[in-house]
Amino acid sequence: MIRHKRLSVVTLPNHVVWFARNIKHLAQGPDPMTQVTTQTPAQPNYVIDEMISAKSIAARIEDLAKIIQTEFQDTNKLIVVGLLRGSFVFIADLVRELDLPVEVDFLEASSYGDGMESSREVRILKDLRGQIEGRDVLVVEDIVDTGHTLHQVIDMLNTRKPSKLKSIALLDKPTRREVDMKADWTGFVIPDEFVVGYGIDYAQRNRNLPYIGKVRFT
Repeated sequence: MIRHKRLSVVTLPNHVVWFARNIKHLAQGPDPMTQVTTQTPAQPNYVIDEMISAKSIAARIEDLAKIIQTEFQDTNKLIVVGLLRGSFVFIADLVRELDLPVEVDFLEASSYGDGMESSREVRILKDLRGQIEGRDVLVVEDIVDTGHTLHQVIDMLNTRKPSKLKSIALLDKPTRREVDMKADWTGFVIPDEFVVGYGIDYAQRNRNLPYIGKVRFT
């Protein structure tokens, strides 16, 4: 018997189309290096040591996609909510691994500004465009640190009465946790290091690195 793979329908809002068309260019950046030395205006010199390779990230995303596929196998449409800005590379790679009908939306919440330490005060800078009541929703976060951002976002979205609400984070720093919050699925558990790359920035730089790197000040 020949089994035909089910075709997935992915509905993207207009502001996501630009990401989809340009994500390869954005993510390429310079040739992958074990170490990058850089300096930003009004910022100290620092070195970026590779912590998690691009190959390891890609392999882990494939595994996570299989888990999500099973969890939401009966969905009519999965609403994938990316928390801007750090998740934009992660969400682009993740949805392309899902054989599900998917709609992508974005929510921007911040507790960092341009610095290294969380302010603990979470601000919603951009809300969802669509409605999630009665829908299956997956929140995609780049990193769970103190837990304040994801905790408040999940609480807020729960008030909108989704049918199912799950969360996934590429990175988790459990030693930094200040609230009882953990993503349903995690890519990598990391130590308490300041990291950049693969969408994550320091002072709005280094998002385009294809790997996760540890920042070391010199």
